Amino acid sequence: MEIKASLNSIYKPSEDVVTRDIQGEFIIVPITSGIGDLEGEIFSLNKHGRAIWDKLDGKKTIKDIAKELSLDFDGAPEDIEKDVLGLTQELLKKKMLVEAGKK
Repeated sequence: MEIKASLNSIYKPSEDVVTRDIQGEFIIVPITSGIGDLEGEIFSLNKHGRAIWDKLDGKKTIKDIAKELSLDFDGAPEDIEKDVLGLTQELLKKKMLVEAGKK
């Protein structure tokens, strides 16, 4: 069964990942019990992706996050909403995010 991101759902980072800012590049690294036994891949985010990640705090819906970001970035609100939903979907597939609830 494929996990699908929803505008009315709330997401937060998985406890199975760590993040690092290395020389201006923000990366998400999956961790497992075995050293060097990564189940996923290292995932890098640009400044827009980082802005989305920072708001995925387990408190706001995707719709609310998109509204907040539309105040900070140029672009049509519906395009920003689509981008937030798309990145969330990708991170869910990689098990870097988990659902924290719905509104």
